[in-house]
Amino acid sequence: MKIMCAFGTRPEAIKMCPLIKKMKEYPQIETVVCLTSQHEEMLQQVVDIFQLRVDHNLHVMKPLQTLTSITVDILCGMKPVLEQEKPDIVLVHGDTTTSFAVALAAFYEQIPVGHVEAGLRTYDKYAPYPEEMNRNLTGRIAELHFAPTELNRKNLNRENIFDHVYVTGNTVIDALQTTVKPNYHYKDRKLMSIQLDGKRLMLVTAHRRENLGRPLKDICEAILEITKKYMDIEVIYPMHLNPRVRETVEPMLGRNPRIHLIDPVDVEDMHNLMARSYLILTDSGGIQEEAPAFGIPVIVLRNETERQEAVDAGTVILAGTEKRKIVQIVEELIRDRDKYQAMSRAVNPYGDGHASERIVSALLEYFKGKV
Repeated sequence: MKIMCAFGTRPEAIKMCPLIKKMKEYPQIETVVCLTSQHEEMLQQVVDIFQLRVDHNLHVMKPLQTLTSITVDILCGMKPVLEQEKPDIVLVHGDTTTSFAVALAAFYEQIPVGHVEAGLRTYDKYAPYPEEMNRNLTGRIAELHFAPTELNRKNLNRENIFDHVYVTGNTVIDALQTTVKPNYHYKDRKLMSIQLDGKRLMLVTAHRRENLGRPLKDICEAILEITKKYMDIEVIYPMHLNPRVRETVEPMLGRNPRIHLIDPVDVEDMHNLMARSYLILTDSGGIQEEAPAFGIPVIVLRNETERQEAVDAGTVILAGTEKRKIVQIVEELIRDRDKYQAMSRAVNPYGDGHASERIVSALLEYFKGKV
């Protein structure tokens, strides 16, 4: 069978690369890799680390791109690729504009779609925006649904999606087997120069659209207060390339010697940085899944999360973006060792590192006798 995997952002790549590597172990599967390059440089870093050969690249990224331009460019770019390759199925991942646009392009060519990381929901179409509608619409198009957790399956069932729903775990846990290494040495020069001896590392990422402006300022104010109260806390903040993130973060945090603002690092540096952290503050979805595998408590800088399993399991705390609440939660974890230990020992609800195998098994079963 011919399976096309299409993705365009770094988070998608981190979660799709382990699956592609697993599929390549099966001689009966021909794998075609298509990048949209919705993100260019950050995407390529991941592809290089997993040593994947790319068959097609749409190179849609351009200055001042909009959701409309990304969608239109992917739709137009995917048509000749799909006509040339004629895959038996197209796999997309998660909730990006790439995922929705590629799924729509495949639908227009009457090619089945498999949705990896299906069934995540907040039930607020503007939070996160546009991700909540991207994954909803992709789910309506998809023929096969690979849900990371039982809760994700129930979300799909609630929407009358019952056929070909498979609970697999999350492929991001599979990725850690490739990226995390003992005695790892960072590649990023600025990261290499940061001395953390005797310090507790607080890793921060914040860049979501809904947090731009006042919420991000509140997050920065909370970080400043935490570093002022706790002299052994050292902060590393890999800043997103979005100028709107940087124009807020750099003036507010850039002059503090214990807050290290760095450019985004590749997935190996990031995963190993997470593994060495004491606390993680983030509005990222993927980190909510990854960090519990290391036993690192996560404070989520959002008012809602589509990853409710992590909240229920006790591996993350939903803090919102209000300064007072963020500081309060961090202080509780620093002062209350029992609470910290309870979070660090909680079982990761996102699986055992064998999600890719389960997805491949489901695909082989689905196509048995069909191709």
